[in-house]
Amino acid sequence: MKKFNRIFTNYTRRSYSSSSPKVGILDVPFEKGQDKSGVEFGPKSIRDAGLLQKLIECCGITDLKDYGEVKYLNNCRNAEVLNMKHYDHVISCSKELSEQVEKVIRDGRICLTLGGDHSIGIGTIHGHMRAKSEDLAVLWVDAHADLNTNRSSHSGNIHGADWLQCKLSLRNLAYIGLRSIDPYEHVIMHNLGISHFDMFDIQRYGIDTVVSAAIDQIDPDHNKPIHVSFDIDSLDPLEAPSTGTPVRGGLLLREGIHIMTAIYKTGRLGALDLVEVNPKIGTQGDVERTVTAALHIILAAFGENRRLIKLESNNLIPPTNNK
Repeated sequence: MKKFNRIFTNYTRRSYSSSSPKVGILDVPFEKGQDKSGVEFGPKSIRDAGLLQKLIECCGITDLKDYGEVKYLNNCRNAEVLNMKHYDHVISCSKELSEQVEKVIRDGRICLTLGGDHSIGIGTIHGHMRAKSEDLAVLWVDAHADLNTNRSSHSGNIHGADWLQCKLSLRNLAYIGLRSIDPYEHVIMHNLGISHFDMFDIQRYGIDTVVSAAIDQIDPDHNKPIHVSFDIDSLDPLEAPSTGTPVRGGLLLREGIHIMTAIYKTGRLGALDLVEVNPKIGTQGDVERTVTAALHIILAAFGENRRLIKLESNNLIPPTNNK
């Protein structure tokens, strides 16, 4: 516990930038990385809830550029891999998405990508790495590790690939929120030393300590751009029921908000994926609750709580978790 206490102490003293970031938004209505239809409508449902206006009004974003929808041609029809569904579509979409994300980031903007299923993380991370010469820290917030290969996967869902030229160092990757992990994934994370924090860690140490430890693991010198790939199923189904693979016992919405507020405080957020909102699952109330949760996660990443952060950094109020 001494290590966690030390990390927490150092973390609460970090500074942040109060200036408004430049933001670029991409929609990726892609659903072929999994089986359930409806997730392709996730971006529209989030936009229809007033995302762009809320970024301006709640976060003070003054430079917001809409890059529209990522469209692709399936140029890889002959690409097939055993037990990987729609591999050709995933490759084609990922390559186009990578180019679009790279463009947004080279334009000097934080790239906000609205999915779609979580296979879009292949393209967003690849594009971010190309724009930043592969020097990138990745925080994967998810109930699932998404580490299976075609030989180990039971579902055949594609949330990873080996065709990419840019390769992410495993030292630069950390998971938060895990609670549904396959045996093979346990072996991979243990043998390769991948940083991961499951719900037991969050329950034992608290979300502030966990997110601080995760950031220090993937960015020990506090100088890398950070890519957050946030699956809405990391939240408990009571918070976000309209998603394809819900798992009970997940993050509270306030914990998800805390993660993104902590990332905002670093001043190093380079890209955020928000994925797996499926407005075709559940009742209208379920959909509204899920979309609202997604909005809160996004707004926290772009400084919705910046006034509270500023007061805390100036020691006008005590840090909320500093007991």
